[in-house]
Amino acid sequence: MAAGTGPDAKHLPIPAPIEAYGNGGFRFGGMSHRGSLLCFPDGIWAWSVISVTELSEASLASVFAHTGAIDVFLIGAGSDPWVLPAHLRALFRERGISVDVMTTGAAVRTYNILLAEQRRAGVGLIAVD
Repeated sequence: MAAGTGPDAKHLPIPAPIEAYGNGGFRFGGMSHRGSLLCFPDGIWAWSVISVTELSEASLASVFAHTGAIDVFLIGAGSDPWVLPAHLRALFRERGISVDVMTTGAAVRTYNILLAEQRRAGVGLIAVD
């Protein structure tokens, strides 16, 4: 896993719906966090990505470490729509993970639905103002 998102890194060790987003952060699990997030079936971690321009195999390493634990991964790309480059989409396909990119707000709403349905999903949420 990428630095800061390993099993020993500080995190919420359970999945939780995202209650609010904006002002550069998120509210979930009765707490708030400033910055971006990675959410998986086994918990929620801080994510150092602040822009889609930082998405790379390295910044997605924690996602790929969850291969087998997730079927779907959403990317909340901030305020503006964005298209995932073909080389990154191929990395997901190689691992059998379906990936969708949308605005952060849409990703929050979609993730919350998938979580309520107990789907094997993860999301990378880039914080928005």
